[in-house]
Amino acid sequence: METAPPPLLAAVRFDARGLVPAIAQQHDTGEVLMMAWMNAEALAETLATGQACYFSRSRGGLWRKGETSGQRQRVLDVRLDCDGDTVLLLVDQQGVACHTGRRSCFFLAARDGAWTEIAKPEVSPEELYGR
Repeated sequence: METAPPPLLAAVRFDARGLVPAIAQQHDTGEVLMMAWMNAEALAETLATGQACYFSRSRGGLWRKGETSGQRQRVLDVRLDCDGDTVLLLVDQQGVACHTGRRSCFFLAARDGAWTEIAKPEVSPEELYGR
């Protein structure tokens, strides 16, 4: 017999794949850093450890932010939206959040009918991942 999920997880409306979008926001500046997916296991680990853990769809498993790059996210608060289908993590980002070496994954802005780069990399992906 399965154990009922803790009340925090039971309130989350995971999609048909068992995932929920999670937005990471810098706690003190409000800067939106990234969006990733969480399954129940990733959310439970994040709540238990205070370190951001996501679900990697491409790898099919848990992805602990910073485990290969060192660019960790210490989670200060976890919030659920009014519909229960999006999680907001207020984090203290250590280093850059984006795998491209930028502070935020949201570095393209619509300008004059085209996507324009508004932030340069702070560190090269080769430095982050040793490739």
